[in-house]
Amino acid sequence: MASVEKRTRVVTGTVVSNKMDKTITVLLERRVKHPVYGKYITRSSKIHAHDENNQCNIGDTVTVTETRPISRTKTWKLLEVVNSAAEVQPQA
Repeated sequence: MASVEKRTRVVTGTVVSNKMDKTITVLLERRVKHPVYGKYITRSSKIHAHDENNQCNIGDTVTVTETRPISRTKTWKLLEVVNSAAEVQPQA
């Protein structure tokens, strides 16, 4: 019997929240063509990813991979920080 190679999904997105402990919220955006009008539309999804060392900040571009369920909403894990954003200044 031939071995079946299991492929895990790897996606890149932008961190929009890091307020939870060891969890980041990543915004995934994709462009799809409208079936009738032909115009390109931006579709987005928000996912929760596990950030073991709390190293991500808002605005960072990160790569995450699909993994086993870690909690009810977390099924993704941080692979790497692709592009680090400048420090975000809190508003007074």
